Amino acid sequence: MKRIVIVPDGVGDWPLKELGNKTPLQAASKPNLDDLSRHSILGTLKTCPDGMYPGSDVCGLSLMGYDPKCVYTGRAPLEAANIGIVLKPGELAFRCNLVSEEKGVLTDYSADHITTEEAQILIEELQKNLGNNLISFHTGKMYRHIMCYKRAVDIDCTTDQPHDFQGTPFASHWPSGKGSEILIDLTNESKKILTNHPINQKRLKAGKKPANMIWLWGGGPAPKLEHFETRYGIKGGVISAVDLLNGLGRYLGWEIISVPGATGYFDTDYQAKGRFAIEALKRLDLVFVHVEATDEAGHMGNVKEKIRAIENIDKFIVGPIVERLKEEKEWRLFVAPDHYTPIVKKTHVAEPVPFIFAGSDLPFCCSERPYTEPDSKATGIALDRGYELMLRLVKGWQHYEHG
Repeated sequence: MKRIVIVPDGVGDWPLKELGNKTPLQAASKPNLDDLSRHSILGTLKTCPDGMYPGSDVCGLSLMGYDPKCVYTGRAPLEAANIGIVLKPGELAFRCNLVSEEKGVLTDYSADHITTEEAQILIEELQKNLGNNLISFHTGKMYRHIMCYKRAVDIDCTTDQPHDFQGTPFASHWPSGKGSEILIDLTNESKKILTNHPINQKRLKAGKKPANMIWLWGGGPAPKLEHFETRYGIKGGVISAVDLLNGLGRYLGWEIISVPGATGYFDTDYQAKGRFAIEALKRLDLVFVHVEATDEAGHMGNVKEKIRAIENIDKFIVGPIVERLKEEKEWRLFVAPDHYTPIVKKTHVAEPVPFIFAGSDLPFCCSERPYTEPDSKATGIALDRGYELMLRLVKGWQHYEHG
């Protein structure tokens, strides 16, 4: 039995006036997804438990088959795992965004999507000036990096995610609670170090926003996650351009499948992702394919790029993968975003997401509906536990209904 998961991150959306009150999913040309949906089970999936934030960390755990309420410790430890950071007991990791600020306003949560090459120089400068026996900075990808703190007892505070308050004064979003002053001081010191750095002077001259501050958030200790093969009895692998999903995969014991040209942005190589997923099926029981571009478009409020990303996912990932799966005697697949990222909100929303469940052994007739948010709700099929979809993918759709 071969199994595939396809995650168009943040693809869920709300109707837009400029699209004639359609969502990007409704407006996009996606023949492969629509055909798959019509011949499959279509419904909605609650990926974010009540009381938790609908981030890709929480919702990603759900899609991978784990209950976030039982195992979640924070976002940064998951990302840290993918860049070789092994947190010891009593240590914390924090996500360290390179951001743009101007006169107290956070103007860009991603520093204009700074390149990894530029970012590495800036992170190394922060480590040189701010690193010590307790604090260390580590380069990730683009604007996404890690700060580690070795004495967890010093910090127990809440933090806000920068993509949630872009364009507003950041002082009202400072960390709060025990040790928050440590994070605030580091943020203020970073401005002094980065503002006049040659990298940022060069970016300004090129008409780009500077990476003139850091924002620390999503901190926590290492989680304790049962390996996927132990839990479900099959071998898995993950394809993603972001450290978060790959870090989750490492904790689960999955193979991390590196795809040249995968960027986590609009310019990612969709065709290569589809090709590598098909190749990985030869040696693995399950392949989890994640695409970040739809989420990035949502955060930027860019409806054109969101539609383009949906169409690229449909053409270069969904189409070839489904065609390959149908050569197998036994196969299952589900398509589901981790959360909504509506264009008008520019951030995540905890709304049940539309899912497709396909396979060679579907237990009842198909939806006969295209893959859209309204159609997924209209079927009346609603799964309230996000991790349930992976269990059905492994065991069969009727697993829950028959014990």
